[in-house]
Amino acid sequence: MHILFVCTGNICRSPTAEGVLRARARARGFDDLVIDSAGTHGYHVGEPPDHRAVEAAARRGYDISGLRARKVRAADFQLFDLVLAMDQGHLRALRKLCPQARQENVVPFLTADVPDPYYGAARGFEEVLDMIEAGCDRLLEDIEAGKR
Repeated sequence: MHILFVCTGNICRSPTAEGVLRARARARGFDDLVIDSAGTHGYHVGEPPDHRAVEAAARRGYDISGLRARKVRAADFQLFDLVLAMDQGHLRALRKLCPQARQENVVPFLTADVPDPYYGAARGFEEVLDMIEAGCDRLLEDIEAGKR
């Protein structure tokens, strides 16, 4: 299974989710998952995640420092089985880009939006990590149960 997380610039939420899912999948023996992240906008293409995201992730044992931002590509909708939007704005943008035949693969990551911590305090990155860890655990449970 191929999974893509998407946020705005691919420097906070989506690379955090990529790193968390990668680590938790590995710990549960999901060696065949392909996990990536991208942004709906190309503001930060080639840049590492925001230093606050890197630091928050590292405090919990996740290394996302080597990731680099990229923008969603048309080919992503063919390659990825799940394209997970971090909020409703991303979901709308992705559905506009996605071919009709692949629309069912573009879904929200969580039932609630994952808030953008970029313009807030460092605590926001911890709160986002809490949401992402819980969401990744549910995603892995769904995969195990054959729901995804």
